[in-house]
Amino acid sequence: MNILETQGLYHDFSGLKVLFDVNLQVEAGERHAIIGPNGAGKTTLFNLITGTYKPSRGKIVFKEKDITGEGPWKILRQGMGRSFQITSTFDRMTAFQNIRLAVLSTRGIRFNLFRKVDSMPDITEEAEEILRRINLDSDRDTLAGNLSYGKHRSLEISMALATNPDLVMLDEPTAGMSKDETHYAVELIRRLTEGKTTVVIEHDMDVVFSLADRITVLHHGTILATGEPCDVRDNQAVKDAYLGEMGGEEDVCY
Repeated sequence: MNILETQGLYHDFSGLKVLFDVNLQVEAGERHAIIGPNGAGKTTLFNLITGTYKPSRGKIVFKEKDITGEGPWKILRQGMGRSFQITSTFDRMTAFQNIRLAVLSTRGIRFNLFRKVDSMPDITEEAEEILRRINLDSDRDTLAGNLSYGKHRSLEISMALATNPDLVMLDEPTAGMSKDETHYAVELIRRLTEGKTTVVIEHDMDVVFSLADRITVLHHGTILATGEPCDVRDNQAVKDAYLGEMGGEEDVCY
């Protein structure tokens, strides 16, 4: 069963065509990677699915409901969470406060200065548990802006997952990370997304082939190929499009 579909999706910016007839299917429970060279339309596709942009043409279906053109917060409420390529935490708030805001959002509780959030023990307990799961409990009271880059990214990914989404969308989750930070992030994503449907844009082929059950390749705004990692690796059209730049684990298909 598909949890997400795009049907005949097109998008352009002031006449500049970016996506052409994109028909994407994401099965419930799978980790699905979207890859492609710079300018292929990956982030635009993400922004359409998550409601940041409205498509020029076509339809987006999430959990069998047409969500085309709906706003990000309305889509979030329906069970879709996302992280961004650029970190989007609240840097003047602590790690704990950031996670707590995400938990409040899940519960449909608006934060304001007059609401005594500290008197909600269930909210506090859930936020504390998430911090423990991502090994940031020792940084509980550290301002997000003072965290190391890797921890900052982990916090942002966890905020997307703190909303307990049916589908989590991750945009370049390891961008800018060191090798050790990337390894930690991959293990974190694998652990936190167990049993959840995940769509990830990623440029690091080692990350893609270690995480993905299926891969979709975008090229010049259209889908070039979709399949299991080994099938995508062996696809001649994909090889030609990447001109030999398809890295990744050499033994992934063995």
